[in-house]
Amino acid sequence: MPNLKIYVDEAVWAERSEQLGAALTPVRNMLCKEFNVDVSLCHLAIVPVQGLSDQASVSAEIQILPRPERTNDLIRSACEKLRDLLDQASERRSSVRATALDPATYIALR
Repeated sequence: MPNLKIYVDEAVWAERSEQLGAALTPVRNMLCKEFNVDVSLCHLAIVPVQGLSDQASVSAEIQILPRPERTNDLIRSACEKLRDLLDQASERRSSVRATALDPATYIALR
């Protein structure tokens, strides 16, 4: 399961919302492949925001449950691929942050 929130500055959203929306399926497919999870376990969202001009205009935050095979190298590689897809869709340089969820305290109701 990756949970992904993509924060997009309102000005970029006004200009590139169609391209960013179209990128969600390839992003999800890539994340499912990299983290070896089923599509039904992913949750992706784009959130238009108002931020400061000196911040990244596209910023992604991904949360994943740790597994032994999800090494730092694998996570870094997936984040780089995510950044590349977002850069292409937004025509901006994006930033990506990844955090591991604590499986002992993580609760998901579906």
